[in-house]
Amino acid sequence: MLVGAALVLLPGCGGGPDKEPKKSHGTHDAARAAEARAAKALPGMPPVTDPKDLYAADRPNRLSPVVKDFPSRVYVPNTNSNTVSVIDPKTYKVIETIPVGAQPQHVVPSWDLKTLWVNNDKGNTLTPLDPKTGKAGKPVDVHDPYNLYFTPNGKYAVVMASLDRELVFRDAHTMKREHTEPVSCYGVNHADFSMDGRYFIVSCEFSGELLKVDTERMKVVGQQKLPFGGAMPQDVKISPDGKTFYIADMMADGIWILDGAKFTQPRLLKTGKGAHGLYVSRDSKQMYISNRGEGTISVFEFAKGKVAKKWRLPDGGSPDMGGVSADGKVLWLSGRYDEEVYAIDTRTGKQLARIPVGSGPHGLAVYPQPGRYSLGHTGVFR
Repeated sequence: MLVGAALVLLPGCGGGPDKEPKKSHGTHDAARAAEARAAKALPGMPPVTDPKDLYAADRPNRLSPVVKDFPSRVYVPNTNSNTVSVIDPKTYKVIETIPVGAQPQHVVPSWDLKTLWVNNDKGNTLTPLDPKTGKAGKPVDVHDPYNLYFTPNGKYAVVMASLDRELVFRDAHTMKREHTEPVSCYGVNHADFSMDGRYFIVSCEFSGELLKVDTERMKVVGQQKLPFGGAMPQDVKISPDGKTFYIADMMADGIWILDGAKFTQPRLLKTGKGAHGLYVSRDSKQMYISNRGEGTISVFEFAKGKVAKKWRLPDGGSPDMGGVSADGKVLWLSGRYDEEVYAIDTRTGKQLARIPVGSGPHGLAVYPQPGRYSLGHTGVFR
């Protein structure tokens, strides 16, 4: 009989156990592997859809039903102007400027995709933005919110309290403080989570260190100094296969390549002066690296483990943080020291637009983007 669009085989209708097709060994092996991954994963985390590609849910225009009615916008926090510039990506025009708290650093999509949180670092608040209406809500008191992440199970928000030298675990919805983990490094700022969600790697920019943090226990379980004098690690991103972490370093002028599970000493791959932001392409084959100190973007190929090409912004610039458009065709980056935003064609590297914004544009968020849930920052989706 038909129920909706599904064919249901009932006993006595030719679908009994003796008539059921046998599953191949490959199917059984895949099922067992999936069960093993689920058992190992952080409790409550949505199951990994493809163990070979953590970003499989981020394919072009594969938007969650939660965000399907949200208008496409680019949100730019201007740290020196205490505002957020809102850009219409179709016209490349600023359509609104929203006053927020003091020194907004990043615009962060919530785990459930329903809210954008503006991190007002010196204002000690988070300003919620409704991505459907573009309206700002009542600020929430949170001390030193330089950056913001969410545990993969959606239970906690993790505040990167850079000056306080703390990782603060808060309720992901109310932002009530649940646990504070003091750190001995300086300048915690960026992070990314392992495939199973059990741990995450954190960069400490002012002391040139990396942390490994147990997600469920909310404890630092590893710490190391980067082997480069004056290292200043920035953005962190995991490889599609979940085996490698990449950490941009704006003083070492490249990316550190780290085995997160072993947490052994990483090796450095030079990409360009002032390497800062890391963004994965919609097909999971490449990673865009913004080199803030030289006005370029390096294109790293995961399969080859090397930089395949470099795009240079005409007339220079200071490409910083940003994201990839929902269709994967445009890379958006803030120009940290130039009061502007860059739109770059991901197929050719050609600059599509250079848009004036406020002073000190930083953690720009493109929204909405494909994905089932957000791990925070300017949009890390799985």
